[in-house]
Amino acid sequence: MAGQINAFEMAQKQFDGVAKLLNLDPQIAEVLRWPMREYSFRIPVRMDDGSLRVFQGYRVQHNDARGPNKGGIRFHPNETFDTVRALATWMTWKCAVADIPLGGGKGGIIVDPSSITTPEKERLCRGWVQNMWKNIGPRQDVPAPDVGTTPQMMGWMMDEYSRLVGQYTPGVFTGKPLAGGGSEGRTEATGYGVIYTVREAMKHLKINPTESVAALEGFGNVSQYAAIGFVEILGGKVACVSCWDRNDKTSYTYSHKDGVNPRFLLTIVDQYGTIDQKKAKEAGYLIEDGEKWIEKDCDVLIPAAIEGHVNGDTVKRMSKRVKVVAEGANGPCTPEADDYFKNNNIFNIPDFLCNAGGVTTSYFESVQNDMNFYWTKQEVLEKLDTKMTMAFNAVLDMSEKEQVYMRDAAYMVAIDRVVKAMQLRGWI
Repeated sequence: MAGQINAFEMAQKQFDGVAKLLNLDPQIAEVLRWPMREYSFRIPVRMDDGSLRVFQGYRVQHNDARGPNKGGIRFHPNETFDTVRALATWMTWKCAVADIPLGGGKGGIIVDPSSITTPEKERLCRGWVQNMWKNIGPRQDVPAPDVGTTPQMMGWMMDEYSRLVGQYTPGVFTGKPLAGGGSEGRTEATGYGVIYTVREAMKHLKINPTESVAALEGFGNVSQYAAIGFVEILGGKVACVSCWDRNDKTSYTYSHKDGVNPRFLLTIVDQYGTIDQKKAKEAGYLIEDGEKWIEKDCDVLIPAAIEGHVNGDTVKRMSKRVKVVAEGANGPCTPEADDYFKNNNIFNIPDFLCNAGGVTTSYFESVQNDMNFYWTKQEVLEKLDTKMTMAFNAVLDMSEKEQVYMRDAAYMVAIDRVVKAMQLRGWI
Protein backbone atom coordinates (compact mmCIF):
# COMPACT_ATOMS: atom_id res chain seq x y z
CA MET A 1 0.00 0.00 0.00
CA ALA A 2 2.71 2.46 0.98
CA GLY A 3 4.53 1.76 -2.28
CA GLN A 4 1.53 2.98 -4.28
CA ILE A 5 1.65 6.42 -2.66
CA ASN A 6 3.89 9.07 -4.21
CA ALA A 7 5.14 11.01 -1.20
CA PHE A 8 6.02 14.15 -3.17
CA GLU A 9 2.60 14.31 -4.79
CA MET A 10 1.12 14.00 -1.29
CA ALA A 11 3.35 16.82 0.01
CA GLN A 12 2.34 19.05 -2.90
CA LYS A 13 -1.35 18.23 -2.44
CA GLN A 14 -1.15 19.21 1.23
CA PHE A 15 0.66 22.42 0.33
CA ASP A 16 -1.80 23.33 -2.44
CA GLY A 17 -4.74 23.04 -0.07
CA VAL A 18 -3.19 25.40 2.46
CA ALA A 19 -2.01 27.82 -0.23
CA LYS A 20 -5.68 28.30 -1.13
CA LEU A 21 -6.61 28.83 2.53
CA LEU A 22 -3.89 31.50 2.77
CA ASN A 23 -4.87 33.08 -0.58
CA LEU A 24 -1.19 32.72 -1.46
CA ASP A 25 -0.10 34.36 -4.71
CA PRO A 26 0.02 31.53 -7.30
CA GLN A 27 3.49 32.62 -8.43
CA ILE A 28 4.83 32.42 -4.87
CA ALA A 29 3.08 29.08 -4.43
CA GLU A 30 4.83 27.76 -7.55
CA VAL A 31 8.21 28.70 -6.04
CA LEU A 32 7.41 26.80 -2.84
CA ARG A 33 5.90 23.73 -4.51
CA TRP A 34 9.30 22.65 -5.84
CA PRO A 35 12.81 22.31 -4.36
CA MET A 36 15.32 25.03 -5.18
CA ARG A 37 18.16 22.57 -5.88
CA GLU A 38 18.40 18.84 -6.50
CA TYR A 39 21.44 16.57 -6.78
CA SER A 40 21.53 13.04 -8.19
CA PHE A 41 24.81 11.18 -8.40
CA ARG A 42 26.44 7.75 -8.61
CA ILE A 43 28.77 6.48 -5.89
CA PRO A 44 31.25 3.73 -6.87
CA VAL A 45 32.35 1.70 -3.83
CA ARG A 46 35.03 -0.98 -3.63
CA MET A 47 33.43 -3.88 -1.76
CA ASP A 48 35.24 -6.20 0.66
CA ASP A 49 35.50 -8.95 -1.96
CA GLY A 50 37.29 -6.60 -4.38
CA SER A 51 34.29 -6.02 -6.66
CA LEU A 52 33.09 -2.53 -7.58
CA ARG A 53 29.46 -1.70 -6.83
CA VAL A 54 27.75 1.55 -7.85
CA PHE A 55 25.10 3.13 -5.61
CA GLN A 56 22.58 5.87 -6.41
CA GLY A 57 22.76 8.93 -4.15
CA TYR A 58 20.55 12.01 -3.74
CA ARG A 59 20.38 15.37 -1.98
CA VAL A 60 17.50 17.82 -2.28
CA GLN A 61 17.58 21.39 -0.93
CA HIS A 62 14.03 22.69 -0.83
CA ASN A 63 14.22 26.23 0.56
CA ASP A 64 16.89 28.09 2.55
CA ALA A 65 15.20 31.48 3.00
CA ARG A 66 15.25 31.13 6.80
CA GLY A 67 18.73 29.60 7.08
CA PRO A 68 20.94 26.69 5.96
CA ASN A 69 19.13 23.62 4.67
CA LYS A 70 18.70 20.92 7.31
CA GLY A 71 17.64 17.30 6.99
CA GLY A 72 18.64 13.70 7.29
CA ILE A 73 20.30 11.16 5.01
CA ARG A 74 18.38 7.91 4.53
CA PHE A 75 19.93 4.57 3.57
CA HIS A 76 16.96 2.57 2.31
CA PRO A 77 16.49 -0.03 -0.45
CA ASN A 78 13.28 1.64 -1.65
CA GLU A 79 14.57 5.22 -1.65
CA THR A 80 13.35 7.36 -4.57
CA PHE A 81 13.97 10.89 -5.76
CA ASP A 82 10.34 11.78 -5.07
CA THR A 83 10.56 10.49 -1.49
CA VAL A 84 13.62 12.68 -0.91
CA ARG A 85 11.86 15.67 -2.51
CA ALA A 86 8.85 15.19 -0.23
CA LEU A 87 10.98 14.84 2.89
CA ALA A 88 13.02 17.94 2.00
CA THR A 89 9.79 19.90 1.51
CA TRP A 90 8.42 18.73 4.86
CA MET A 91 11.73 19.71 6.49
CA THR A 92 11.22 23.31 5.36
CA TRP A 93 7.84 23.41 7.06
CA LYS A 94 9.15 21.52 10.09
CA CYS A 95 11.97 24.00 10.74
CA ALA A 96 9.60 26.93 10.20
CA VAL A 97 6.83 25.60 12.47
CA ALA A 98 9.43 24.91 15.19
CA ASP A 99 10.69 28.46 14.59
CA ILE A 100 14.34 27.52 14.20
CA PRO A 101 16.48 29.44 11.66
CA LEU A 102 16.95 26.66 9.12
CA GLY A 103 15.55 25.55 5.77
CA GLY A 104 14.64 22.11 4.45
CA GLY A 105 16.86 19.46 2.91
CA LYS A 106 17.02 15.68 2.63
CA GLY A 107 19.35 13.08 1.21
CA GLY A 108 19.56 9.40 0.60
CA ILE A 109 21.22 6.39 -0.95
CA ILE A 110 19.42 3.38 -2.43
CA VAL A 111 20.83 0.61 -0.23
CA ASP A 112 19.84 -1.84 2.46
CA PRO A 113 22.40 -0.89 5.14
CA SER A 114 22.06 -4.29 6.83
CA SER A 115 23.28 -5.96 3.62
CA ILE A 116 26.74 -4.35 3.63
CA THR A 117 29.63 -4.63 6.06
CA THR A 118 30.87 -1.87 8.35
CA PRO A 119 33.93 -1.04 6.17
CA GLU A 120 31.70 -0.96 3.06
CA LYS A 121 29.29 1.34 4.90
CA GLU A 122 32.12 3.71 5.79
CA ARG A 123 33.33 3.85 2.19
CA LEU A 124 29.77 4.53 1.01
CA CYS A 125 29.37 7.36 3.54
CA ARG A 126 32.62 8.95 2.47
CA GLY A 127 31.63 8.53 -1.20
CA TRP A 128 28.38 10.46 -0.58
CA VAL A 129 30.39 13.34 0.93
CA GLN A 130 32.89 13.30 -1.93
CA ASN A 131 29.98 14.00 -4.30
CA MET A 132 28.32 16.67 -2.14
CA TRP A 133 31.04 18.45 -0.13
CA LYS A 134 31.02 21.63 -2.25
CA ASN A 135 27.27 22.02 -1.71
CA ILE A 136 26.99 21.31 2.02
CA GLY A 137 28.44 23.04 5.08
CA PRO A 138 27.48 24.71 8.38
CA ARG A 139 26.23 27.78 6.47
CA GLN A 140 24.83 25.91 3.45
CA ASP A 141 23.30 22.54 4.25
CA VAL A 142 23.64 20.43 7.40
CA PRO A 143 22.71 16.73 7.01
CA ALA A 144 21.87 14.39 9.91
CA PRO A 145 20.97 10.73 10.55
CA ASP A 146 17.68 9.31 9.31
CA VAL A 147 16.31 5.87 8.44
CA GLY A 148 19.19 3.41 8.13
CA THR A 149 21.93 5.80 9.25
CA THR A 150 23.64 6.19 12.62
CA PRO A 151 25.76 8.65 14.66
CA GLN A 152 28.87 6.67 13.69
CA MET A 153 28.05 7.22 10.02
CA MET A 154 27.70 10.96 10.64
CA GLY A 155 31.12 10.84 12.30
CA TRP A 156 32.65 9.32 9.16
CA MET A 157 30.89 11.87 6.95
CA MET A 158 32.00 14.79 9.13
CA ASP A 159 35.58 13.48 9.05
CA GLU A 160 35.52 13.18 5.25
CA TYR A 161 34.19 16.73 4.87
CA SER A 162 36.82 18.07 7.31
CA ARG A 163 39.53 16.25 5.34
CA LEU A 164 38.34 17.72 2.04
CA VAL A 165 38.03 21.32 3.27
CA GLY A 166 41.22 21.14 5.31
CA GLN A 167 39.83 22.07 8.72
CA TYR A 168 37.89 20.45 11.56
CA THR A 169 34.25 21.29 10.87
CA PRO A 170 31.97 19.48 13.34
CA GLY A 171 28.94 21.64 12.51
CA VAL A 172 28.57 20.27 8.95
CA PHE A 173 26.72 17.16 10.22
CA THR A 174 24.56 16.74 13.30
CA GLY A 175 23.51 13.59 15.13
CA LYS A 176 27.19 12.77 15.62
CA PRO A 177 28.55 10.61 18.45
CA LEU A 178 29.06 12.54 21.70
CA ALA A 179 32.84 12.16 21.50
CA GLY A 180 32.78 13.58 17.97
CA GLY A 181 30.93 16.83 18.65
CA GLY A 182 27.44 15.43 19.22
CA SER A 183 24.86 16.76 21.66
CA GLU A 184 23.53 15.25 24.85
CA GLY A 185 19.83 14.44 24.49
CA ARG A 186 19.94 13.91 20.73
CA THR A 187 19.16 10.20 21.00
CA GLU A 188 15.93 10.85 22.92
CA ALA A 189 15.01 14.10 21.17
CA THR A 190 12.58 13.09 18.42
CA GLY A 191 10.69 10.54 20.52
CA TYR A 192 10.50 12.83 23.55
CA GLY A 193 9.41 15.70 21.29
CA VAL A 194 6.50 13.53 20.13
CA ILE A 195 5.51 13.00 23.76
CA TYR A 196 5.77 16.70 24.64
CA THR A 197 3.22 17.45 21.89
CA VAL A 198 1.01 14.51 22.98
CA ARG A 199 1.09 15.93 26.52
CA GLU A 200 -0.06 19.34 25.26
CA ALA A 201 -2.80 17.75 23.15
CA MET A 202 -4.03 15.84 26.19
CA LYS A 203 -4.15 19.08 28.20
CA HIS A 204 -6.21 20.66 25.43
CA LEU A 205 -8.57 17.67 25.21
CA LYS A 206 -8.68 17.22 29.01
CA ILE A 207 -7.42 13.62 28.81
CA ASN A 208 -5.73 12.09 31.85
CA PRO A 209 -2.40 10.72 30.54
CA THR A 210 -2.00 8.27 33.45
CA GLU A 211 -5.18 6.50 32.36
CA SER A 212 -4.24 6.48 28.66
CA VAL A 213 -3.00 3.76 26.34
CA ALA A 214 -0.85 4.21 23.21
CA ALA A 215 -0.17 1.97 20.22
CA LEU A 216 3.01 2.59 18.23
CA GLU A 217 4.11 1.59 14.76
CA GLY A 218 7.83 1.02 14.45
CA PHE A 219 10.58 0.44 16.98
CA GLY A 220 13.41 2.51 15.59
CA ASN A 221 14.84 5.49 17.47
CA VAL A 222 11.69 7.65 17.34
CA SER A 223 9.30 4.91 18.48
CA GLN A 224 11.70 3.66 21.14
CA TYR A 225 11.84 6.98 22.97
CA ALA A 226 8.22 7.89 22.27
CA ALA A 227 7.29 4.63 24.01
CA ILE A 228 9.67 5.33 26.89
CA GLY A 229 8.36 8.89 27.17
CA PHE A 230 4.72 7.80 27.12
CA VAL A 231 5.42 5.49 30.08
CA GLU A 232 7.99 7.52 32.03
CA ILE A 233 7.01 11.14 31.29
CA LEU A 234 3.23 10.80 30.94
CA GLY A 235 2.68 7.75 33.15
CA GLY A 236 0.61 5.99 30.49
CA LYS A 237 0.63 2.43 29.14
CA VAL A 238 1.92 1.18 25.77
CA ALA A 239 -0.32 -1.48 24.21
CA CYS A 240 2.07 -2.48 21.44
CA VAL A 241 4.91 -1.62 19.11
CA SER A 242 5.52 -3.00 15.65
CA CYS A 243 8.76 -3.47 13.79
CA TRP A 244 10.27 -4.74 10.58
CA ASP A 245 12.26 -7.92 11.04
CA ARG A 246 15.30 -7.72 8.77
CA ASN A 247 15.90 -11.46 9.11
CA ASP A 248 12.75 -12.62 7.34
CA LYS A 249 11.74 -9.27 5.77
CA THR A 250 8.38 -9.30 7.58
CA SER A 251 6.69 -6.84 9.93
CA TYR A 252 5.45 -7.95 13.37
CA THR A 253 3.42 -6.42 16.21
CA TYR A 254 4.61 -6.99 19.79
CA SER A 255 2.21 -6.67 22.72
CA HIS A 256 2.10 -7.80 26.36
CA LYS A 257 -0.81 -8.43 28.73
CA ASP A 258 0.78 -6.05 31.29
CA GLY A 259 1.71 -3.45 28.70
CA VAL A 260 4.90 -3.13 26.70
CA ASN A 261 8.08 -2.40 28.66
CA PRO A 262 10.04 -0.25 26.20
CA ARG A 263 13.19 -0.25 28.33
CA PHE A 264 13.24 -4.06 28.18
CA LEU A 265 12.63 -4.13 24.41
CA LEU A 266 15.49 -1.67 24.01
CA THR A 267 17.82 -4.35 25.40
CA ILE A 268 16.77 -6.91 22.75
CA VAL A 269 16.60 -4.75 19.61
CA ASP A 270 19.39 -4.32 17.06
CA GLN A 271 20.49 -1.06 15.44
CA TYR A 272 17.96 -1.50 12.62
CA GLY A 273 14.96 -1.81 14.94
CA THR A 274 14.60 -5.61 14.72
CA ILE A 275 13.45 -7.16 18.01
CA ASP A 276 14.87 -10.54 19.06
CA GLN A 277 11.74 -12.72 18.79
CA LYS A 278 13.06 -15.57 20.94
CA LYS A 279 13.83 -13.27 23.87
CA ALA A 280 10.52 -11.42 23.42
CA LYS A 281 8.56 -14.69 23.57
CA GLU A 282 10.48 -15.78 26.67
CA ALA A 283 9.41 -12.51 28.32
CA GLY A 284 5.74 -13.20 27.57
CA TYR A 285 5.26 -11.03 24.49
CA LEU A 286 2.55 -11.87 21.96
CA ILE A 287 3.87 -11.61 18.41
CA GLU A 288 1.29 -10.93 15.69
CA ASP A 289 1.11 -9.72 12.11
CA GLY A 290 2.73 -6.33 11.57
CA GLU A 291 -0.56 -4.67 10.59
CA LYS A 292 -2.22 -5.52 13.94
CA TRP A 293 -0.77 -2.45 15.69
CA ILE A 294 -3.40 -0.16 14.17
CA GLU A 295 -6.24 -2.31 15.53
CA LYS A 296 -5.19 -2.17 19.19
CA ASP A 297 -7.56 -0.63 21.76
CA CYS A 298 -5.91 2.70 22.61
CA ASP A 299 -6.37 6.44 23.13
CA VAL A 300 -3.26 7.57 21.26
CA LEU A 301 -1.99 6.19 17.96
CA ILE A 302 1.65 6.96 17.14
CA PRO A 303 2.70 5.92 13.61
CA ALA A 304 6.49 6.19 13.82
CA ALA A 305 7.77 4.05 10.95
CA ILE A 306 7.61 5.23 7.32
CA GLU A 307 5.31 7.25 5.10
CA GLY A 308 1.81 6.30 3.94
CA HIS A 309 0.98 3.44 6.33
CA VAL A 310 -2.13 5.12 7.76
CA ASN A 311 -4.25 5.44 4.63
CA GLY A 312 -7.78 5.08 3.30
CA ASP A 313 -7.71 1.30 3.83
CA THR A 314 -5.86 0.85 7.13
CA VAL A 315 -7.56 3.75 8.91
CA LYS A 316 -10.86 1.84 8.88
CA ARG A 317 -9.31 -0.74 11.21
CA MET A 318 -8.49 1.80 13.94
CA SER A 319 -10.08 1.40 17.35
CA LYS A 320 -13.07 3.71 17.92
CA ARG A 321 -11.40 4.65 21.20
CA VAL A 322 -8.58 6.60 19.48
CA LYS A 323 -8.69 10.32 20.33
CA VAL A 324 -5.21 11.46 19.23
CA VAL A 325 -3.00 10.53 16.27
CA ALA A 326 0.57 11.74 16.81
CA GLU A 327 2.68 11.45 13.66
CA GLY A 328 6.13 10.36 14.79
CA ALA A 329 7.10 9.40 11.22
CA ASN A 330 7.30 11.69 8.21
CA GLY A 331 4.12 11.56 6.13
CA PRO A 332 2.59 8.48 7.79
CA CYS A 333 -1.00 9.60 7.18
CA THR A 334 -2.44 10.15 3.71
CA PRO A 335 -5.07 12.79 2.78
CA GLU A 336 -7.71 10.00 2.91
CA ALA A 337 -6.71 9.30 6.52
CA ASP A 338 -6.98 13.03 7.26
CA ASP A 339 -10.56 12.96 6.00
CA TYR A 340 -11.32 10.09 8.37
CA PHE A 341 -9.80 11.99 11.33
CA LYS A 342 -11.87 15.08 10.54
CA ASN A 343 -15.09 13.10 10.17
CA ASN A 344 -14.50 11.19 13.42
CA ASN A 345 -13.29 14.11 15.56
CA ILE A 346 -9.80 12.65 16.04
CA PHE A 347 -7.16 15.19 17.07
CA ASN A 348 -4.16 15.02 14.75
CA ILE A 349 -0.67 16.25 15.60
CA PRO A 350 0.90 16.60 12.13
CA ASP A 351 4.31 15.12 11.43
CA PHE A 352 6.30 18.29 10.89
CA LEU A 353 5.15 19.59 14.27
CA CYS A 354 5.03 16.29 16.16
CA ASN A 355 8.48 14.96 15.21
CA ALA A 356 10.31 18.31 15.12
CA GLY A 357 12.23 17.39 18.28
CA GLY A 358 15.01 15.79 16.26
CA VAL A 359 15.72 18.76 14.03
CA THR A 360 15.35 21.15 16.97
CA THR A 361 18.03 19.29 18.93
CA SER A 362 20.14 19.04 15.78
CA TYR A 363 19.92 22.83 15.67
CA PHE A 364 21.03 22.90 19.32
CA GLU A 365 23.97 20.66 18.33
CA SER A 366 25.00 23.11 15.59
CA VAL A 367 24.81 25.99 18.08
CA GLN A 368 27.01 24.07 20.53
CA ASN A 369 29.49 23.23 17.74
CA ASP A 370 29.70 26.93 16.84
CA MET A 371 30.27 27.93 20.47
CA ASN A 372 32.57 24.97 21.17
CA PHE A 373 30.65 24.77 24.46
CA TYR A 374 28.29 21.93 25.31
CA TRP A 375 25.16 21.74 27.47
CA THR A 376 24.06 18.98 29.85
CA LYS A 377 21.30 16.55 28.83
CA GLN A 378 18.91 18.23 31.27
CA GLU A 379 19.57 21.64 29.68
CA VAL A 380 19.05 20.26 26.17
CA LEU A 381 15.78 18.49 27.04
CA GLU A 382 14.46 21.53 28.92
CA LYS A 383 15.18 23.76 25.92
CA LEU A 384 13.56 21.15 23.67
CA ASP A 385 10.43 20.99 25.85
CA THR A 386 10.13 24.79 25.74
CA LYS A 387 10.52 24.91 21.94
CA MET A 388 8.07 22.05 21.28
CA THR A 389 5.47 23.48 23.66
CA MET A 390 5.68 26.92 22.02
CA ALA A 391 5.42 25.37 18.55
CA PHE A 392 2.38 23.25 19.52
CA ASN A 393 0.58 26.22 21.04
CA ALA A 394 1.28 28.45 18.02
CA VAL A 395 -0.33 25.82 15.77
CA LEU A 396 -3.24 25.19 18.15
CA ASP A 397 -3.89 28.96 18.37
CA MET A 398 -3.93 29.20 14.55
CA SER A 399 -6.25 26.16 14.34
CA GLU A 400 -8.75 27.70 16.76
CA LYS A 401 -8.47 31.22 15.34
CA GLU A 402 -9.02 30.17 11.72
CA GLN A 403 -11.24 27.16 12.55
CA VAL A 404 -9.03 24.82 10.51
CA TYR A 405 -7.63 21.29 10.88
CA MET A 406 -4.33 21.06 12.83
CA ARG A 407 -2.32 20.02 9.75
CA ASP A 408 -3.64 23.01 7.83
CA ALA A 409 -2.89 25.27 10.81
CA ALA A 410 0.69 23.96 11.02
CA TYR A 411 1.17 24.64 7.31
CA MET A 412 -0.32 28.11 7.69
CA VAL A 413 2.12 28.98 10.47
CA ALA A 414 5.11 27.50 8.60
CA ILE A 415 4.34 28.85 5.12
CA ASP A 416 3.66 32.33 6.49
CA ARG A 417 7.08 32.35 8.19
CA VAL A 418 8.91 31.15 5.04
CA VAL A 419 7.10 33.63 2.77
CA LYS A 420 7.94 36.50 5.13
CA ALA A 421 11.61 35.48 5.11
CA MET A 422 11.61 35.36 1.29
CA GLN A 423 9.98 38.78 1.13
CA LEU A 424 12.44 40.30 3.61
CA ARG A 425 15.34 38.95 1.54
CA GLY A 426 13.86 40.34 -1.67
CA TRP A 427 13.37 36.97 -3.34
CA ILE A 428 9.72 37.55 -4.16
